[in-house]
Amino acid sequence: MDYKAVGRKVLELVGGKENVVSLTHCATRLRFELKDKSKANTQQLEKTPGVISVVDSGGQYQVIIGNEVQTAFKEIQKSVGTTKVQRNVGEKESWISQLISVISTTFTPMIPAITGAGMVKAILAVLTLTGVLSDTSQTYIILNTVADAAFYFMPVLLAYGASIKFEVSPVLAVTVAGILLHPNIAQLFSTGDPVRFLGIPVLAADYAGSVLPIIFTVWIMSYVERFAEWISPSFIKFFTKPMLVFLIMGPLALVVIGPFGTLLNDLVATGASWINDKAAWLIPFLMGGLQPFLVVTGTAWAMTPIATMQLSKNGSEMVNGPGMLASNIAQSGATFAVAFKTKNKELKQLATSAGITALMGITEPSLYGVTLKLKKPLIASMIGGAIGGLYAGLSGLVRYAFVSPGLAALPAFIGENPMNIVHAIVTCLISFGATFVIAYFMGFEDPSEEVSEQQIEGETTLKNPIKGHVIPLSEVNDNVFSKGLLGQGVGIQPEENRIVSPIEGTVLTVLESKHAIGLVSSDGIEVLIHVGIDTVNLKGKPFDVVVQEGDYVSVGQELMSVDFEEIKQNGYDDTVILIVTNSDKFTIREKIGSMVSQEPLLVIQQGGDNHAI
Repeated sequence: MDYKAVGRKVLELVGGKENVVSLTHCATRLRFELKDKSKANTQQLEKTPGVISVVDSGGQYQVIIGNEVQTAFKEIQKSVGTTKVQRNVGEKESWISQLISVISTTFTPMIPAITGAGMVKAILAVLTLTGVLSDTSQTYIILNTVADAAFYFMPVLLAYGASIKFEVSPVLAVTVAGILLHPNIAQLFSTGDPVRFLGIPVLAADYAGSVLPIIFTVWIMSYVERFAEWISPSFIKFFTKPMLVFLIMGPLALVVIGPFGTLLNDLVATGASWINDKAAWLIPFLMGGLQPFLVVTGTAWAMTPIATMQLSKNGSEMVNGPGMLASNIAQSGATFAVAFKTKNKELKQLATSAGITALMGITEPSLYGVTLKLKKPLIASMIGGAIGGLYAGLSGLVRYAFVSPGLAALPAFIGENPMNIVHAIVTCLISFGATFVIAYFMGFEDPSEEVSEQQIEGETTLKNPIKGHVIPLSEVNDNVFSKGLLGQGVGIQPEENRIVSPIEGTVLTVLESKHAIGLVSSDGIEVLIHVGIDTVNLKGKPFDVVVQEGDYVSVGQELMSVDFEEIKQNGYDDTVILIVTNSDKFTIREKIGSMVSQEPLLVIQQGGDNHAI
């Protein structure tokens, strides 16, 4: 699968770069904030090869790709760049959606950093527990510093993510975070004497590893930056704007926002600790059972700030990781039960692959590709996840690193308590075993008897490349085409301007005159799309080709746009001709009549006669 092509197709179907306000990604999904969600073609996106599912929730339009999400993201980012698009005026979202959107957009960019740092800590834990490395050695101290950096400077990392959400200068936001962490501030407080700014007391606070103070600070900064932009004369704005931001936000962050955020930070942490002391089993039990629901509704990020605060302050957390471990492994158990029981070869292959991925900690392929569609396996996974989460809570399981819990991430459960990893393994065994048994005996509606036209062995369906009225090739007003001298196919009298690929394959030829494109499918079907009769004489003027020779294209991916009015005004026939140039190797059945784009057009099989259907 060419995930660069998937990225280009996704951008096209969400409404193009002009419709993208912001874009981030997590481990498996692209997270868009769109100017106008009605411009996104959700139905077509969900049919796009390489896209697992689409979720519109938590203030974000989320396109689930899977493990190759970074490849698609980078391709989209090339087009989107740093373009700022204004949201539609008057567009309203619930406060819950706005809150989830703030959390997810702010935290997503920093996840690779704290994940990597957390895994370094896990490696250090293994090395010290096995006696390979002493925790007093200089090597340990240096590596521990490497691991601690992401957590100590977490306000800086969060400032970058918050700058994306609140649409402020990332450099200015990161610098303001640096003010909170500057050693001079800590030195002032270390004397024990009262600290004042213009006579106003400055409360002592440790912002290293804090979460809420910088998020509130960047939010307020978004208004201050706009004020500085408005008040600064254009010819000196390049230095007055950042000067005003620093002069206002520095003292404001230290005197007001920072202490307030720290107070909230401590209240949240205290609340989580209280729940853990009174009912340690409750949160992992709920997370283990409800995690699939939280993922589908886009609210799985709600607990991230609490987990992050616990990790940065205590070195471990219990609100996210233990329950997620149980839930992820339970998803795998349910999916493997489907793979074991189904008689549908395609579903068996999909479930096996998705089950392995879920076992490693990435559940979207399993959730959206298998359990959510079959329903009963999803219920089984929630029951099994709750059972595993209950054990995790009762055993006091904690997570020492911010990673997506699964077998590949078990080192994240190795820490100062040697039994913690044992409890993690038992949690996995309980979650997988209980879910597999429940899912197997609950059963599901097996689609084994359903065989689609495209599933028949040796048969391929070519999709219609453009909306219009399809006519037999014999009615095309050109003898070379109508007599089938170049191959069998159809003519299409177009009713729109956009031509898309009828196959998944490679672009073989783009004529210099742009009026014709040659493609070859992955199974060797050679296709020619010829736009108009004698339109080579127009020297490419009505054609805007968006692919190049050698490009890999998916079904429905745009190939070109055409000004058919210009073709007709110049006196040329505008019929679009689609032919299979190596049709002597196949039986071709075509569909005639009015058709929309991407409707099945040609059914191709090895050998035989060509005829209409």
